[in-house]
Amino acid sequence: MNDLVRQHTALGDTDLEWLHLLVSEWQLLSDLSFADLVLWVPTRDGTRYVSVAQMRPNTGPTSYQDDMVGHLVPRGRRPLLDAALDEGRIVREGDPEWREEVPVRVESIPVRREGRVLGVIARNTNLLTVRTPSRLELTYLQSASDLAQMIAAGSFPFPGQQVDMDASPRVGDGLIRLDADGVVQYASPNGLSAYHRLGLASDLVGHHLGRTTAELAPSRGPVDEALVKLASGYAPREFEVECAGGVIQLRAIPLKPKGVRIGSLVLLRDVTELRRRERELITKDATIREIHHRVKNNLQTVAALLRLQARRMESAQGREALNEAVRRVGSIAIVHETLSQNLDERVEFDEIADRVIAMVAEISPGRVTCRRTGRFGILDAEVATPLAMVLTEVLQNALEHAFTVGQTGTVEVSAVRGGSSAEARLLITVQDDGCGLPEGFDPQRAGNLGLQIVRTLVEGELSGSFGMVPAPERGTQVVLDIPVRAEK
Repeated sequence: MNDLVRQHTALGDTDLEWLHLLVSEWQLLSDLSFADLVLWVPTRDGTRYVSVAQMRPNTGPTSYQDDMVGHLVPRGRRPLLDAALDEGRIVREGDPEWREEVPVRVESIPVRREGRVLGVIARNTNLLTVRTPSRLELTYLQSASDLAQMIAAGSFPFPGQQVDMDASPRVGDGLIRLDADGVVQYASPNGLSAYHRLGLASDLVGHHLGRTTAELAPSRGPVDEALVKLASGYAPREFEVECAGGVIQLRAIPLKPKGVRIGSLVLLRDVTELRRRERELITKDATIREIHHRVKNNLQTVAALLRLQARRMESAQGREALNEAVRRVGSIAIVHETLSQNLDERVEFDEIADRVIAMVAEISPGRVTCRRTGRFGILDAEVATPLAMVLTEVLQNALEHAFTVGQTGTVEVSAVRGGSSAEARLLITVQDDGCGLPEGFDPQRAGNLGLQIVRTLVEGELSGSFGMVPAPERGTQVVLDIPVRAEK
C-alpha cells in the first residue's frame, strides 16, 4: 500500500498512517457486512482511482475471485465512487452488478480524516446466497452500518488504538451488542458460551454486561469498578477476565454513528486453553532454566572438589592434570550459567568466550596477554557447550606450550561469521606469537589429550574442521571452521 499511495496519489505520511490504521481494523467491517472491501484512492491528477487494499469476509462468500490491489479505474466509470468522494456520504443507490453470473450489491463509503475525504471503500456483497436473515445476521448488518457511518464521519478507526488483529477477538469468535446504558441487546451463541464458561447460569440479554462481568470475576473494590466501565463499552479497550472457570478476552468498540454513543460492540473470545498452554510453556521455561542453574552449581561443586584434590597432590604433573580438569568443567559450567538466564536454548557466545579466556589466562598471570577480536554471535546450546570446551583446550595448549618459562607474549582469539543464511559458518582463529610448532609436529596424530578432545569435539560433535599451522610471522595458528545456524 505504501508504494501505491506514494506512486499514484498526493496523500501525505499522516494520511497514509490513517489508511494503515483503517486497514488494520476493517476485517471487522468486512465480517459484519458479509462483504468484500476494496479501498480506492484518487490519483494525484484526480482523473483515476487506484485500489490500494482489499479484504475478503470470513463470514460469507467473496464477490471478487481476483486480487484487485493495484488496479486503476478512470473517474466516471464507477459513479458510486465519484458520488461518495464528491459528496462525502455513503452511497447505496443503483442496481446490483453481475460478475461471472453472480449478483453483487455495491456500496461506497467515504474515508474521512479531519474533514477531508481521503478515499472510498467499495463494499461488495455477494447476493447469490441471500435468504431471510437471522437475528445474528441482522445484528451484524446493523453494527456494520454504524461502523460505516463512523468511517464516513472520520470517527473510526480510533486514533492511537492500534489493534493486533492476529491476537484480537474476531466477529465469529463471539459478539455482544450493548445499548447506550451498557445493557445487552444481543449476544451471539459463541459470546454466550464464553460467559457460561466463566460461570454465568442465565441468559445475557437484558442484563448489564459490566456489572454481570464484575460479579463473575473474583476481584472486588476499585478494580471491580474499572471492570464495570470496561465491560460496559464506554471506551475502546481490550482486556481479559479470568475466574475459576476460564479466561475470556474482550474488546469494546463504542458505536457513535452520528457523533453520540448509541451503544457498543463487544467482541470476545474464549482463550482459556490458550492461556493454559502459555502457562505450561512458562513453567517449562522456568524448569529448564532451573535445571541449567542446578547443573551449573553441581559442576562448580565438582570443580571445587578437583581443586581441593589438586592442592593435596605432591606430584606436579598430577596437580596440573587436575587443574586442567577444573578448567574443562568450568567451561561447561559457564555455558549452563548463561543458559539459565535465557528463555530459549540459544546463547550470546561472546560473553562465554570472554569468561573462558579470562579463566584460562590464570595459567600465566602477567606474562601472556589474551584478547578477543570479532564476534561469535548467538549460538545454539548444542554448539556452545562443545565449542566452550574446544576453546578452553586450545587456549590451555597455547599458554602451556607456546611460551618458555618467563617469556611474555600474546594470544589472540578472532571470530568471523560468514556464508549464506542456509549455510552459515563460524571461522575461529587462535594465534600466539610464541616459539611455534616443533619440527615434524602433526596435530592430526599428536597424542596430547587436549588435542584429542579438540579433534573429537570439532569433527564429531560440531561437524567442522580443525587445523594447526605455523603463524604467518611467528608462533602458531589454530583454525576452527564450524557450521552454525544463522542469527535471527
